Amino acid sequence: MKRSAEIAALEDRLGHRFEQVDLLRRALTHSSMSSPGREDNQRLEFLGDRVLGLVMSEALLAGDRAASEGQLAPRFNALVRKEACADVAAEIDIGAALKLGRSEMMSGGRRKMALLGDAMEAVIAAVYLDAGFEVAREMILRLWGDRVARVDEDARDPKTSLQEWAQARGMTPPAYVEVSRSGPDHAPVFTIEARLANGESAQATAGAKRRAEQQAAAALLDKVSHG
Repeated sequence: MKRSAEIAALEDRLGHRFEQVDLLRRALTHSSMSSPGREDNQRLEFLGDRVLGLVMSEALLAGDRAASEGQLAPRFNALVRKEACADVAAEIDIGAALKLGRSEMMSGGRRKMALLGDAMEAVIAAVYLDAGFEVAREMILRLWGDRVARVDEDARDPKTSLQEWAQARGMTPPAYVEVSRSGPDHAPVFTIEARLANGESAQATAGAKRRAEQQAAAALLDKVSHG
């Protein structure tokens, strides 16, 4: 079946040549481009999330046979969360092949963390359906690379960790305040300040509000833990 240049190039970066190339096309189709004759990637995203979860569960169990469930769970979450999927998607430039509606494209959809993360999960499902679990597992472990080996032993979402730190000291949950927003509408840049009830605070700047909040939380947690 005929492939576009974008599809062929992405297959090279994935390391998998599709027998059913329409699966990959569907995995790259955002809901803003769906139509009666064109399925979007939401169902594949649902499946890909489960395939990724199984691969990472196996890898973590094999990599540390002495770890407890309590130690494995935060590592697992760090490897499968949307930010991790989006980072891998950005590394192999899935955004260049995404099929987006005009409004989503104009708002910088090819660089949005949520869209990239969803597309990565959908692509995983497409590979799984095209070639089976073993091929999907090999691709996932290759693309995630040393992330599995170097995942922090106590890997946690920084916002969750900061909230637990505050609650353990009888404080209310941290507040996240948008200090500024700059840049064009299609590529905004956010500066977020994380604040604790004791007056401690830290700021971070990123191209996505959620990422800026995470970075601000991490900075504040580091500050109060080592201050």
